[in-house]
Amino acid sequence: MSKSRTSAQLFIAALLCVLFLLAACKHEPDVIPAPVTQNTGNGIGNGNGNGSGNTPQCDPDTSYFQNDVLPLFISNCAMSGCHDAGSHREGIVLDSYQNIMATGNIRPFRMDGKVMESITTSDPGDRMPPDPASPLSSSQIATIQNWITQGAQNNVCTAGSCDSSNVTYSGVIVPMMQNQCTGCHSTANPRGGINLETYAGVQSVAMDGRLFGSINRDAGYSPMPKGGNRMSDCEIAQVRIWIQNGALNN
Repeated sequence: MSKSRTSAQLFIAALLCVLFLLAACKHEPDVIPAPVTQNTGNGIGNGNGNGSGNTPQCDPDTSYFQNDVLPLFISNCAMSGCHDAGSHREGIVLDSYQNIMATGNIRPFRMDGKVMESITTSDPGDRMPPDPASPLSSSQIATIQNWITQGAQNNVCTAGSCDSSNVTYSGVIVPMMQNQCTGCHSTANPRGGINLETYAGVQSVAMDGRLFGSINRDAGYSPMPKGGNRMSDCEIAQVRIWIQNGALNN
């Protein structure tokens, strides 16, 4: 066998080996997983949002303690001379979840606690809030009852359900005043001479700056709700927009 033929055979053998190895190393292309689509909301509105798309919304059938229940206790019960930390009448303090559960005899899923008996009784001598303050409305009582039947949880909704695009006095400001303010500032109980139960009373403090200054907790104003949490940024924006639009009785 000639030397040139041997070299050619070796070259062909080496080439076939390389081709075999390349074929053996061939693999399928990587499969990139599809991105996970997260549903950030159920699209349920609560009367303040538009309830569309995947925008997260508060459940309209749920009573949230921090949003709905605590403001009622702060405004109507946890005030000086009644059930704040300083007065604690009958040892009951209703200014926080811990104190409400510990001293208010709130029992999850049951309506026989002392607080519930006091706010639902028809006896004016036992009713809370006591005279001359106005009793809680049926809807406010229903909010607290609903919260208890749902387990009396220390829950909160931080979803984007607050709508500041269409702010009216009747649709936004009145419910806000009822839930957060009129326990202390009503016709029967006008603390500081301020009555927020009427349009005239709200409009007066709105136009002179006291309403926004207090809820925004600006320097020089008494922070409101007194003893309670600061209103949400959206709620404060709603009041600001209403005032900027003329504080109309709309």
